Amino acid sequence: MKIALLGYGRMGKAIEKIAVERGHKIVLKIDVNTQEYDISIADVAIDFSIPNSAFDNITNCFKNNVPVVSGTTGWLDKYGEAVEICKKENGAFISATNFSLGVNIFFELNEQLAKMMSNLSDYNITMEEIHHTQKLDAPSGTAITLAEGVIKHTLKENWALDVTNSNLEIPIVAKRIPEVPGTHSVSYSSSIDDIEIKHTAHNRKGFALGAVVAAEWLIGKNGVFSMKDVLGI
Repeated sequence: MKIALLGYGRMGKAIEKIAVERGHKIVLKIDVNTQEYDISIADVAIDFSIPNSAFDNITNCFKNNVPVVSGTTGWLDKYGEAVEICKKENGAFISATNFSLGVNIFFELNEQLAKMMSNLSDYNITMEEIHHTQKLDAPSGTAITLAEGVIKHTLKENWALDVTNSNLEIPIVAKRIPEVPGTHSVSYSSSIDDIEIKHTAHNRKGFALGAVVAAEWLIGKNGVFSMKDVLGI
């Protein structure tokens, strides 16, 4: 398939390598300096741009009948509007805070653990995420997805960055360390014991592979999907 890369930073380059290895062709490489381009020459677009560009990139794909997979975070306050445009244009869309196949399994594990812990009020819930220093948003979209998975199944109502004085909020500690692809942990602590689940990415290959797999799956479909659909979970 012919792929347009919307965003050609480190993730864009990692996706290019995986896509070419899987027999695909990169027909567009769009970055912040690109003024005009014809997205319609692509079979599918993969967006790992920046928050200020993502909405325009994605909706431009819908208007040109190009399916789009987006891993950009920090713009999701406009996600609902993007979904409405997708439906209006009969487009195809997958947005995920993390495309790693392992992380998406971790999301499911996180929700299952939250269900099991929901009635155990003696445990305090905390989260930590570590990313490279060029990560623009904090907490990461992955950490927010994990928090939302816990909130869905417990009495917690919200999350807070770093610290909170409310028992109804989950504190998320966000650390930025050079050359760390991504580490996320969810901890349940009591005076008796601790329970922790953790995902550690060793490189960006997992994120890139998941995005390409999602793009392959999305071809020929219409609608708004998630990585649960792609993985059948």
